[in-house]
Amino acid sequence: SRPVKVHVCPSEKMDFLKKNFAYKNLAFDELVRRTSSSEPLSEYFYSEDEKYYLRALGDDARKDCADFNIQFPEIAKDLKLPRFFDEDRFFSSVLRLGSPGVQLWTHYDVMDNVLVQVRGRKRVVLFAPCAALNLYLGSDKSPVLDPLNPDLETYPDFANAQRWLCTLEAGDVLFMPALWSHNVLSLEFAVAVNVFWRHLHVDAYEKRDPYGNKDPVVASRALQSLDKSMQSLLVLPPEYQQFYALRMMARLREKFCTSTASADGGGARDSSGGCRACPSLDDSKPAN
Repeated sequence: SRPVKVHVCPSEKMDFLKKNFAYKNLAFDELVRRTSSSEPLSEYFYSEDEKYYLRALGDDARKDCADFNIQFPEIAKDLKLPRFFDEDRFFSSVLRLGSPGVQLWTHYDVMDNVLVQVRGRKRVVLFAPCAALNLYLGSDKSPVLDPLNPDLETYPDFANAQRWLCTLEAGDVLFMPALWSHNVLSLEFAVAVNVFWRHLHVDAYEKRDPYGNKDPVVASRALQSLDKSMQSLLVLPPEYQQFYALRMMARLREKFCTSTASADGGGARDSSGGCRACPSLDDSKPAN
């Protein structure tokens, strides 16, 4: 059985920002045995109730993207993955495997993808791109670990983040558009395959990014420019800092978030004033 690198955590909630887990090597069949067993573990790294999560990697994790058919050919033949894209758009297919109760950090992906649930059940909480202001995103990740029970004293604006909730069962396929933040909880021993594809031009993405989680090149540069602009305001007195920060915000809102912004100017709202990035409330209902 091939060795795999897994996340091992003493807690059910895995926190990427605080790194409350460690990477350990296990034989794949041993990982399956540990994650699928209902009995206390007789062998473990930290404790008998530790949790495991596998996010399969490419053969050379530093440069190769994961490909389910290459890394796990013995089991790949039993699964026919859906193709919603041209072959030359394919980026990666990632085997995911987790212990019951494992909850992953809230994050977004920069590529469209589908999550194919093979075994077990998962709860998925999703947030449309227009909720970004309320998610406290740092890079592509949010520090809010449990979106259904958030720490509102620390993250009060999270209460305003509208969410969509679904439960995946074996055989279900969930389409997750790029920039939709999501939080995944394994309700039981769960196996899934996540397929990603480039829906933007290939040059829009970072070249050295086998995980596919770096912001598009121009977006990354824009954020860096914003950081520099904010830093430059710090030489001014506080009331000037706030005044010009508000002017910057107003310009961004006018350019990208108004119904009058032109199509070629990147306006983010449709003719009715609704945000293009968000689903219509007439078409779907958010979770309570």
